[in-house]
Amino acid sequence: MKKILIRIGIVLGIGLLVIAALWYFLEPGPIFYFTTGWLIVIALLLWFGNRQLTLRLDKILPWSKYGNWRFFIQLVLGLAYLLLLVNGIYYAIKVFLTDDPPTREQFTVMNVWGAAIFIPAFSLYFSLHFLRHWRSSELEVAKSQKESMRAQLDSLKNHLDPHFLFNNLNILSSLIDKDSATSKKFIAKFAEVYRTMLNTKSDDLIPVYDELSFIESYMYLIHIRFENHIRFTVNLDKHTRNKMIPPLTLQMLIENAIKHNLITDARPLTIEVGASETHLLVRNSLFAKPSDPSENHGSGLKNIEQRYTHFSDLKVEIRKTESDFEVRIPLLEVGHY
Repeated sequence: MKKILIRIGIVLGIGLLVIAALWYFLEPGPIFYFTTGWLIVIALLLWFGNRQLTLRLDKILPWSKYGNWRFFIQLVLGLAYLLLLVNGIYYAIKVFLTDDPPTREQFTVMNVWGAAIFIPAFSLYFSLHFLRHWRSSELEVAKSQKESMRAQLDSLKNHLDPHFLFNNLNILSSLIDKDSATSKKFIAKFAEVYRTMLNTKSDDLIPVYDELSFIESYMYLIHIRFENHIRFTVNLDKHTRNKMIPPLTLQMLIENAIKHNLITDARPLTIEVGASETHLLVRNSLFAKPSDPSENHGSGLKNIEQRYTHFSDLKVEIRKTESDFEVRIPLLEVGHY
């Protein structure tokens, strides 16, 4: 309510200043004051009507969903309201003062003057209002995307934590009595992995070299668990290592390969990380486990695909043959976000 009164006061104040200035320079008579008065009334009604129109359309056609339609609909309705208001008040005043309805020529002159006075003001109001709501909608979309990415990253971490923690604590308990030196290194790598996970919580993208540093510690834990049954190689140049990817992406793909493949002495799992001009390539040998209906298949890959939609038009590509499974992850520039 306070804001409304302030805006009304501003409109009235400007009107009074205009009247005072014209009176000082032109010494207008009673007709001028009367005309100026009803122009101010039209201005107030125009502002109030457009404000009500805006509030209604905000509920029916929000800018975030119907940006283009909303622009044209509000423009047409606003101009229609302007013409009806100006012509209606002019007709009422003409009949009240002269008992004679206005002629077509008088309506034409009135509309020309009304357009010259009110359309610039209306255009300014509408432009400012459009820009304000467009900016607000953009901020809301950005905030929503940010929250979505946070939720997806947290989902990855929550998915990882129970299984990863349980398996590695079991390994650690068996190492302590057998090999104290290895158990100490295992604890250090285990702590480093969790520290990295916590530190990347607020990051949307990280350099490939940071992800590889994390993966080095992560793969140490994996190798202790599977010994020589997993073979992991990385073949990336310096240029590729400086590109950006979402955090925990490689970890998710490695975990996915381990989860869905049988790993034996005769059929060790091989995982290779390479690159093309635009994508990071993660390829693993394929010796699939029997399908378990209770498991949520594809959730990790879907999560990665959804996270990438916020950063690039490039798609996460998946290729599967009888012997291997490959995921191609878009490489993003350092200043991409």
